[in-house]
Amino acid sequence: MRKSGPPKGLIAYLVLELLEEKPRYGYEILKEIRDISGGHWEPSYGSVYPILYKFEEKGWAERIEREDEPDRKYFELTESGYEELEERRESSTEKARDFADVILGFFHVYAAFSTDERFEIPDVEGEWQFNEDFSRWVVEQVVRHHEHYFETEFERIEATPEEFYESHGIETDDG
Repeated sequence: MRKSGPPKGLIAYLVLELLEEKPRYGYEILKEIRDISGGHWEPSYGSVYPILYKFEEKGWAERIEREDEPDRKYFELTESGYEELEERRESSTEKARDFADVILGFFHVYAAFSTDERFEIPDVEGEWQFNEDFSRWVVEQVVRHHEHYFETEFERIEATPEEFYESHGIETDDG
């Protein structure tokens, strides 16, 4: 189980995917990642540009000059960049569990702040609250996003985690 933060290498992977689509400059990449995350996360220039420079150093991307925007630093994938992207796509299947662990871990802590008597977080008017109403709203948003992206009505899954893992051939840390 992950201890904190998004899965390692997420931004670099997204940058490769976005560069495959077309040559881009740093701020454009930042905006795209913000859009992909539904506006919930936006990396800084200090994280995207070092990735672009690292890709350039490794030969995965190269800067290109554009006459219409001579002051912008555009990057495009090289042949070895496409190869790196393919390798990362193949290894990305391992990230699904990391993503789920992050999502579930944060929600468990949210619910603990809402219900565990050890936490005495005050309600502040006009701010998010750690309570059942806001918890329901978070879950509702997840359901709405599921229905939007998968174009289907959400149906509850009655299986326990153990039953779900077993039915999908997933090995757990327990055995």
